[in-house]
Amino acid sequence: MTTDNESTNDEGNADRTIQSLSVRLLAVAVLVAVVWFLRPLFHPLLYRIVHSPALLIFGGGVLLVAAFLFFSPPLESDQPSSTAKFSVLTTAAIVLLVVGAAYGVPAAVVEERTLAQETMAEAEIADDFPEVNEENARITPQAVSDVQTRGSVSYRQHQLGESDIARMDDGRLAWSYPVEPDPFRVRLSGHQRGVFLTDMTTMESPDMQAYDEHEFEHGQNMLLYRSADWNLKQTDYWSQYNDEPIEFVHDGEAYMAYPKTGHEWQLSPIPHTVPVWDGVALVHQDGTIDHLSPEQAQESEVLTGQRLYPLDVTEARMDSLRYRNGIINQLSIVGSFEGVVEPASMPSEVGNHQPFVIDLEDEQMSYVMAMEPHGDSTRGLDEVWFTDAETGEFNYYSSGRESLRGPERAMGIARGTDTRTDWGPGGDAMAVEPIPVTVDDELWWHTKVVTPDQTDVVRNIFVNAHSSSESEDAAILYDTAEVYDFIAGTDLEDLDDAEAVDEDGDEIDTEPAPDAPDVAYYLVIYDEDGDEIDRIAIEPGQDVAFESEHQDDDRDE
Repeated sequence: MTTDNESTNDEGNADRTIQSLSVRLLAVAVLVAVVWFLRPLFHPLLYRIVHSPALLIFGGGVLLVAAFLFFSPPLESDQPSSTAKFSVLTTAAIVLLVVGAAYGVPAAVVEERTLAQETMAEAEIADDFPEVNEENARITPQAVSDVQTRGSVSYRQHQLGESDIARMDDGRLAWSYPVEPDPFRVRLSGHQRGVFLTDMTTMESPDMQAYDEHEFEHGQNMLLYRSADWNLKQTDYWSQYNDEPIEFVHDGEAYMAYPKTGHEWQLSPIPHTVPVWDGVALVHQDGTIDHLSPEQAQESEVLTGQRLYPLDVTEARMDSLRYRNGIINQLSIVGSFEGVVEPASMPSEVGNHQPFVIDLEDEQMSYVMAMEPHGDSTRGLDEVWFTDAETGEFNYYSSGRESLRGPERAMGIARGTDTRTDWGPGGDAMAVEPIPVTVDDELWWHTKVVTPDQTDVVRNIFVNAHSSSESEDAAILYDTAEVYDFIAGTDLEDLDDAEAVDEDGDEIDTEPAPDAPDVAYYLVIYDEDGDEIDRIAIEPGQDVAFESEHQDDDRDE
């Protein structure tokens, strides 16, 4: 029989339990509200917990165990309840960390294999290299543009941010810069002041255009809730914004476009995720953000001609190609490494990296990845992959049995065109930014020679990637017009100041020029050591007169 005291105690315990549960529920609600309000700060962690198998096991498991312990009654232990619960949570975290790490290894390998299979299934084999845009060559390197542009502007409370590639209204490629607030105090209250564009398609006096009359409501380098990054994550939380934004101008208005990366879960053969293109976020100056699907982005008039596909997804797909013939095939010791390719090695201090961004005909931007066979001793190209920057479509050219020079060898040949130059930082000149281009269906590496302080481009060197080609190994061009004439297929002997050299850097004799009707012959002037110092083209019927001038040296007897 239950006494009145026992009944009263039971009721008191129930009241205390309800009260304790209510307090804890309120605490969790407050925590959730704070996390939700500050959700952009937690975006990197929460996104990975949802879209990474290893972190889902560890992070998700720890959160569930912590929630269970928080709402559970005190544990029976010699230690205080809070200490005992923390001990259980720590043990669970260690176990979940080990399990998550163990599962993450095969999940990552399966992800690579899935990406490789999907890429090969979607890709088309090209018989020839795609034609480049003959009116839109990348001539001014990023470092040179940065020096020239920053030396030409004056903002007292703003600075030019990191440059990226965008298309100008007239179709030219440009290095684009956000005009962002600085220093710290201005970042708290100031706004991004439009964008700045510098034409990259010329050597001489590049066109610079400032669109800084109107501010961005949400921009770069603005702090917390005022920044574009914060508002992007608030308005579409389950996407990543790994690429740098593309700053550009359309019909006189400045915009920023963020290619978006997402992830999809796949359950076979084991649960794993793969990165996918999730669309484009278009940021207007008035603060409006349009989250566009891939199809909507391709149909957008504002985004016409800009690059839309994420660079990080392109890199992930290209890196995965080593798994295209299976997982075991590329394992050390047991693998045969049949058909295994990897991104070609880039020389140090060249100022760019893969994937290269180039403009193909019809103003179609493309990401290019040069792939070499697996192994430290192989540097020749096996395949060249092209990713449509607007649609994400893949196609590739396979060299087959042909030997193609990679960027490392091409840079060596470019430097070998002038053995008297002290190349590299602190030297006489620097060879930078090798970019693959197509000339008459052949692949060439377009390198720029710049001054040591990277203030100017002094010449362009094209190195033929086809080592067995009957054409020249390298071409040295000294002005913008020659670059475009060469890309359009003009023979070197028809270019006034161009030089053709072989693989060893020795000049190839280009006279007489039977297919150059404007040249009858050349007058070649040599110094006393037999080195050529000048070459003069003589037109048919042109009268030639020679005059010798001799200056005696004054010597003290």
